[in-house]
Amino acid sequence: MTSTIKVDNIQNQCGANIINESSNTITIGASGDTVTLASGASQSGFGRTGTVDWQTGSIKTATFTATSGEGYFCNTTSGTFTMNLPAGSAGAIVSVQDYNNTFDSNALTVDPNGSEKINGGTGGDPVELNTEGQGVTFVYIDSTVGWRSIQDNTYATQGQVFITATGGTITTCGNDKIHTFTGPGTFCVSTIASTPANNQLSYSVVAGGGGAGESASGSGHPGGGGGAGGFREDKSPVTPYTASPLEGAGTINATVTGFPITVGAGGGGGSGPTGGPGVDGSNSVFSTITSAGGGGGGTGSNPGTGRGGNVGGSGGGSGSSNSPSVGGGAGNTPPVSPPQGNNGGPGAQTSGKGGSGGGATAAGSQTPDGNQHLGGCGATTSITASPVTYSAGGAVASNGGAGTTNRGNGGNALTNGCGGAGGSGIVIIRYKFQ
Repeated sequence: MTSTIKVDNIQNQCGANIINESSNTITIGASGDTVTLASGASQSGFGRTGTVDWQTGSIKTATFTATSGEGYFCNTTSGTFTMNLPAGSAGAIVSVQDYNNTFDSNALTVDPNGSEKINGGTGGDPVELNTEGQGVTFVYIDSTVGWRSIQDNTYATQGQVFITATGGTITTCGNDKIHTFTGPGTFCVSTIASTPANNQLSYSVVAGGGGAGESASGSGHPGGGGGAGGFREDKSPVTPYTASPLEGAGTINATVTGFPITVGAGGGGGSGPTGGPGVDGSNSVFSTITSAGGGGGGTGSNPGTGRGGNVGGSGGGSGSSNSPSVGGGAGNTPPVSPPQGNNGGPGAQTSGKGGSGGGATAAGSQTPDGNQHLGGCGATTSITASPVTYSAGGAVASNGGAGTTNRGNGGNALTNGCGGAGGSGIVIIRYKFQ
């Protein structure tokens, strides 16, 4: 038995229409109502209005196959992967959005499914989404065009959050990048951060150490140790590492430009038949910061007066002689705050008593007992992720030797012989990049 109910309106108990038919238009639900399909029920024939249901509870991080009517946030931070489109049927729709602004570094590949096309291209050819912050909606039209991108937007961030730069040898430590220059180069900044604090750069600028003075042949009076290259450092509040006691040389903020980098060479050691002084180290430069080369050590002499050490970032030690003591060279020359170095040690009127070179955190010395004279202490910083000491003064010792390369150490003086060369400097720049 077939029954037919003919009505224009179905009302709720309050008398409001919940189903209404008028002039072939059927309205379901009263004003303010929500019409919901029961669990397990499905709709057919209503079509879509160019929108998708975004799958916010399932961020995609690996290759997957999309379902028509859904939108996906894809996170390519860990690497590239592929979104396979569903089988093409007229009206099918899929959307995708760069989740964390990484499509520019790790692209998302979109595969059209079998021999289907994308935007009328070659059947089966995928496309890459490789623009930061990119989002695209694809609708399947027909076999001629295939999947058509009807919306394509790019929205990265409210501004570049971090610095982007190149130059030197680049390493990372946590959220920081570290650029190390062991020779001349350019620190090139291509973008700066919209957050001012992220534009402040941490840096250490170390000049070349001075060479040690020579002991005149047969004199028994050693030359002075070379002064350390000047050491200057500043730490940004957003880069967490343990800086040296000399931190605070002055703020440098990144700008979109190339910063030329100068790395100072170490000075040569003194040599010659009658004794020669050490050669001064060369300056290192980054932006407004110049660290002065270390002063060369003085010559030991007998007879006569030993030569005093030269001035510099740290002063060179004075050579010894059979005449009254000669002072070491002045450090922190030219003067800056905090001081970039210290004075060299004085020579003495006796053999084996040359003055050692000044270091970044202590002056050179000359001890009365004839034992090895250690150079002035350097400065220890963890700007490269582990503690390293730079800019130590040159010692006076029986084994002599050159200062350490790219540490800015002064050359060591032999108790009888040629002086050691100073060590070259280094420039290190650190900033937050993520």
